[in-house]
Amino acid sequence: MEKTECYLGTPNGVVLCIDRMEDEKARGRFYHSYSREATEIQSMDELPFLMEELYDFLRFPLATTGRRTFGEGQRQGGLPGERTKIMRDDELLSKHGDLGTFIIRVQHRQNSSWQGRITWMEKNKTVYFRSVWEMIKLVAGALDTVSDQDGATEEPHWPEEEERQGL
Repeated sequence: MEKTECYLGTPNGVVLCIDRMEDEKARGRFYHSYSREATEIQSMDELPFLMEELYDFLRFPLATTGRRTFGEGQRQGGLPGERTKIMRDDELLSKHGDLGTFIIRVQHRQNSSWQGRITWMEKNKTVYFRSVWEMIKLVAGALDTVSDQDGATEEPHWPEEEERQGL
């Protein structure tokens, strides 16, 4: 039996579905367990901000650094609202993008960035990332190989752990 990397395994797992490229920007949506509605993204630039809102709501993973505000508009502390899972993992994993589908599992929010792992569902390949920037570059690299495959016979390439040591 083939080992699969396509699972969530964490309460903050996100399924990112990329549907199209417009003006060199990846457009699509992402899903999580706490809403049936997709969160639309118009570019990868806004993905970290939208996911950060989810993680702040869940309070998981906890951020080791916080936002600072002064004067009016200071953030109110306290506990988050009700966090009830609405969508099961198998429902989340049934969502797919036209160009690519990625399972993002952020394990830590340290050093004002994220660390975790990302799975490219179409290739059943998982890679660990050390920053938000690195995660975005992995998605962009996967999408580049998909768009380059129009007429190409070369297999898409995602870096192996040894290759990433130089990043």
